[in-house]
Amino acid sequence: MPVDQIPIGTFSRITRLSQKALRLYDEKGLLVPAARDICTGYRYYAVTQVERGLQIGHLLRLGFGLAEVETILAARERGDARTIGDIFAQRLAATEKEIERLHAIAEALRVQDPLNGGFRMSITEPVIKKIPSLRVLSRRERGVYQEAIPRMIGGLCAHIFPEDGRQPTAKVAGPVMFICHDEEYRETDADIEVAIPVVGPVSLDGTGVEVRTLPGGRFVSVLHTGPYHGVGKAYERLFAYMGEHRLLIAGPSRELYVNDPAEVAEEELLTEVQFPVQDLPPSA
Repeated sequence: MPVDQIPIGTFSRITRLSQKALRLYDEKGLLVPAARDICTGYRYYAVTQVERGLQIGHLLRLGFGLAEVETILAARERGDARTIGDIFAQRLAATEKEIERLHAIAEALRVQDPLNGGFRMSITEPVIKKIPSLRVLSRRERGVYQEAIPRMIGGLCAHIFPEDGRQPTAKVAGPVMFICHDEEYRETDADIEVAIPVVGPVSLDGTGVEVRTLPGGRFVSVLHTGPYHGVGKAYERLFAYMGEHRLLIAGPSRELYVNDPAEVAEEELLTEVQFPVQDLPPSA
């Protein structure tokens, strides 16, 4: 074996990449050994490959996937700083988003009442309301709740409050609401409707936004105070109440967002949850 050839085991210790990983990188062409024993197939690396091995390990520890690592290394070889900058910016944005998620988890774990499921929240006692029909500006589409709902709300608000500074022709007449048309939770293909009660004329541009009338009727309602991810407790309270009072669900649920998450802390968010109901038949 030439002096400048490094056995795979030694190369693994130097670069802190496992032999299993090095074999994978060989198969993918990411880090191909400089030589291979004809009889045994044993891999040997050149001293000049150590730097590439160290770079691969560093990028993997930063959270990049193998395809991204390959792109970055290729961009470095040709001096393409823009491509590298774009990939690093995307990774930074994803990392900051993950940090926010972990901070939220850490905050939830700091609550003083772990028997409450880790939620810092409160729920009012359920009440029965007579709600009139509502004229609303509405948009309905399929998507992921966390992404679609804020985006759809922003789109509806743009119809009411023109970006060019013109005075709005319509006035908001109630809280923004989410209407759930699914019978079960859906990860990626949820049937989502967002609506804002309005009065006055609204300019529509054929982008899927419409003005329609939500039916009124008899609703059971609770007010939840706390982070949105804890609203499930409000549904739990409502279903228990409906069972105790022999009430049947008569339509899709509504979540009314009473205040703005951009203006108040998570623990101060107010969400009213409503279900249209009817009495269970006496014979049931």
